[in-house]
Amino acid sequence: MTDKYLVFGNPIAHSMSPDLHTFFADSTNQDLVYDRELVEDGCFNLQADRFFDNGGRGCNITVPCKLDAYNYADTLSEYAKAAGAVNTLKKMEDGTIYGDNTDGRGLVYDLKRLGCVLKGAKVLIIGAGGATQGILKPILEEEPESITIANRTFEKAQKLSLLYKDRVDACALADLEAKYDVIINATSASLKDELPGVSDEVLKAASFAYDLMYRKEGQTVFTKKALDLGVAKAHDGFGMLIGQAILSFELWRGVKPSFEDVIRKFRS
Repeated sequence: MTDKYLVFGNPIAHSMSPDLHTFFADSTNQDLVYDRELVEDGCFNLQADRFFDNGGRGCNITVPCKLDAYNYADTLSEYAKAAGAVNTLKKMEDGTIYGDNTDGRGLVYDLKRLGCVLKGAKVLIIGAGGATQGILKPILEEEPESITIANRTFEKAQKLSLLYKDRVDACALADLEAKYDVIINATSASLKDELPGVSDEVLKAASFAYDLMYRKEGQTVFTKKALDLGVAKAHDGFGMLIGQAILSFELWRGVKPSFEDVIRKFRS
């Protein structure tokens, strides 16, 4: 019997997950189908119950349901606990639901693939929302010299930094100084073709810039700005999308698709 998987979210029609996971299945000879499902307000638990009760094996979760999935899971990975959110659910052999968060590890994989050295680096993360919380633990595991979270509202950045005590600093965007090696835009500003509010002086002093958002053409307004200012390398988050999806697939199926095969097919 063909195994069932899907992605939950709202909106969901734009999601690339069905295309990615169908490609993964074809390339690794896995018998499965993967669909997408719109989650109505307040209906996540009901729809997730229905999916798993009808033979569902696993699902991906996108906005705004990641906290719902976190609360829905019976057990959580250390990355899900650190993120305070779940983007992957798996039905275990005993019938319990396991929740994981693959976003941060997907990001770190792509950063390494692109030649970004995190060990010993001074890292700046712009934004203090759920996306930032989801990537902190995997970045810290790479042993950077420092991580600073910068946000328009200092208090929000400070609240997030306190989850890691003396390992993560907080700063208001207006108070930033040009001293970072790696700058990661974890805001959604690029979706509206807006810049996240970091000064040109701070941005141009970095050697590597990365935007968690992505564009079909391969650059966001943030990465274009970085390149225009002379930053040596600037990339959008498409590779992170691929990386987190591969980790979800591996959790479900026990096999790992080729990253390079996927990026070649979908980036072109």
